[in-house]
Amino acid sequence: MLMENMIEKIGEAAAYLRSIGFADAKTAIVLGTGLGSLTSKMNIEQQVAYTKIPHFVSSTVEFHKGQLLTGTVGDHKIIVMQGRFHYYEGYSMQEITFPIRVMKALGISQLLLSNAAGGMNKLFSKGDLVLINDHINLLPENPLRGVNDPAFGNRFVDMCDPYDTVLSDQLQFSAQSLNIKLHKGVYVAVPGPNLETRAEYRYLANAGADMVGMSTVPEVIVANHIQLPCAAISVITDECDPDHLMPVNIAEILAVAAKADEKLSNLFVTFLQNN
Repeated sequence: MLMENMIEKIGEAAAYLRSIGFADAKTAIVLGTGLGSLTSKMNIEQQVAYTKIPHFVSSTVEFHKGQLLTGTVGDHKIIVMQGRFHYYEGYSMQEITFPIRVMKALGISQLLLSNAAGGMNKLFSKGDLVLINDHINLLPENPLRGVNDPAFGNRFVDMCDPYDTVLSDQLQFSAQSLNIKLHKGVYVAVPGPNLETRAEYRYLANAGADMVGMSTVPEVIVANHIQLPCAAISVITDECDPDHLMPVNIAEILAVAAKADEKLSNLFVTFLQNN
């Protein structure tokens, strides 16, 4: 997607969404695999399938809803991505991160992201929530590759602190008020869709990662590019101990995510009520 084409396409997508009621939201939230109960705590004003939004691609992951919603939690207007796009689906990094740029064009001023991740830190258990405080990017392509338009931001985006400390502190405070244990850790993004071998888990843990997944980092890079403060939480859906590794059961992963989702949704609601 050439930069001049991207600017035009962002404008077209944003104009369509404004025309159907996607306006005046402060916060955007990206819900990861198996994480969707936040929508039951919203007063939903409008929802639209990604396939109907100009220049959005389609989510091909069967357990992703693939729709954009807007509404309120209390007095707080939000936009919610119910499902995201992934590199392993065959999309370019520009396509994956296009919704982040569109939501910024709609006027959001902060971004919360969530994902399901495999826990390599032995202090983490299935169902734990982990605030991402740094990441390692092992994806083979970068969403900023190509000609840069200064209207978006600096080509050489500084990533010394990619996860906004104010938003992260507010999430931590909200978790404490709910008596929810919120760990902190480093997330590593890999291409997927296969999961890791024993040797790969050892390699990633030795590199300094606490949990592994296949998303989030491209969105965070773009958020930093366009000066959009962001914070992210991983839900640990499986324990990736290479010395006791068992075959993955996707149904079990989704069940763990669903159980932890209530905690995550309550955390996001409390955050929104306080901000």
